[in-house]
Amino acid sequence: MSLHPAFVASGAASAKPVWCVDADSWPAARAALPPAARAFAEASGFAPKAGNFLLLPGEDGIAGALFACDPPSVRGRDPLLPGKLAALLPEGVWRLSLAPADIRLAVLAFALHGYRFARYRAEEKNKAPRLALPPDVDGAELSRIVEAVFFVRDLINTPANDLGPAEIEEAARGLAKRFGADLRSVVGDDLLKENFPLVHAVGKASTRPPRLIDLRWGEAKHPKLALVGKGVVFDTGGLDIKPSTAMLLMKKDMGGAASALGLASLIMEAKLPVQLRVVIPAVENAVSGNAMRPGDVFKSRKGATVEIGNTDAEGRLILADALALADEEAPDLIVDFSTLTGAARVALGPELPAAFTDDDKLAAELAVFAAREADPFWRLPLWRPYQSMLDSKIADTNNVSSGAFAGAITAALFLSRFVERAKSWLHFDLFAWNPSAKPARPEGGEAQTIRVLYALFKERFR
Repeated sequence: MSLHPAFVASGAASAKPVWCVDADSWPAARAALPPAARAFAEASGFAPKAGNFLLLPGEDGIAGALFACDPPSVRGRDPLLPGKLAALLPEGVWRLSLAPADIRLAVLAFALHGYRFARYRAEEKNKAPRLALPPDVDGAELSRIVEAVFFVRDLINTPANDLGPAEIEEAARGLAKRFGADLRSVVGDDLLKENFPLVHAVGKASTRPPRLIDLRWGEAKHPKLALVGKGVVFDTGGLDIKPSTAMLLMKKDMGGAASALGLASLIMEAKLPVQLRVVIPAVENAVSGNAMRPGDVFKSRKGATVEIGNTDAEGRLILADALALADEEAPDLIVDFSTLTGAARVALGPELPAAFTDDDKLAAELAVFAAREADPFWRLPLWRPYQSMLDSKIADTNNVSSGAFAGAITAALFLSRFVERAKSWLHFDLFAWNPSAKPARPEGGEAQTIRVLYALFKERFR
């Protein structure tokens, strides 16, 4: 894979230095600066407070730059903070002369910070700074990750009028063609013929036909890995319609599908030895005369009947059929991604996806990689006694809880009823959106958890 445009191959002779300093390293770094640069930094009152930046003059223009980070000992420091350099440095090639604590994450953050979604408006063609790769950093691998993250962000940021179920399928077909994968799609009323009744029930009210997208890649001799992504391209709430303020971000309700595709691209690009399956139910939850109603009962692919307690809890319905399909082959691991509940956001906020699994070993391994990759999540319990909250008087289960408590947990418990044969299952309840810009994480769609999972899979599947 070619290098991302933010990177230059290591050894760029003309690269200007960036001294990344902190409170501990600043005294020695200041003493080592060229005399004129040191005098300018002192006159400017530069202090090693995280985020501080200063361009240093030299005889022929700019001699370099100072950028302050937190010391490694500071709890809660942001290892992606050096991403800000992509917006602070002027045009040219730069190198990290005095590296931050995690140079690999610093280089990755630099590229991630440069993302722009410019599909609908012309932007000034300002030339961005570029970073010379340190010798011990794998630029091809980081470029692979950056491209996958940008792919996910682009999908999520695209409004629903230009990204419907067919366009999600088109994105999946693009990956299939690129990596030689097989792809099959079941569309419209064929969903009933092939036993995906819940996907059909949610998507039938839209003029854009719902579909079940099924991508396969890899050799049969390898471990089976299934990725399932919620692909609701827009969620009105159905007949239990959302207020207008709650619809403003509903173009991002396909963030789970985007995440599954982004992670799949990483797996296939790296040629990991897995038998990969990606299942995406893609629908629009619209309002029309044939929309599903509160109180309706539908049979699921697995055979269990589901009473519709709320039409705005549609994501778990389409995931139920998709999980049941993935589970039929008894994979070694199923991971599902979904922008599922507001309850998870109330509990954890926008930056921490909620994770659910009964596999303690998997959760512990993921926690280690999450810290290493600065791609966080927080595990919540699959508290089985709450299953009774999903009881229905006329069906096997209701799609929503009978009360106002534990909404993220009861949603995960609902999904767990459709996974029986898989050796392990992991459910992520994502926000898939940055409400405000942070280093390496611009405002808008975000690829949450795909970097931590990719790191784990590289370790597990060698």
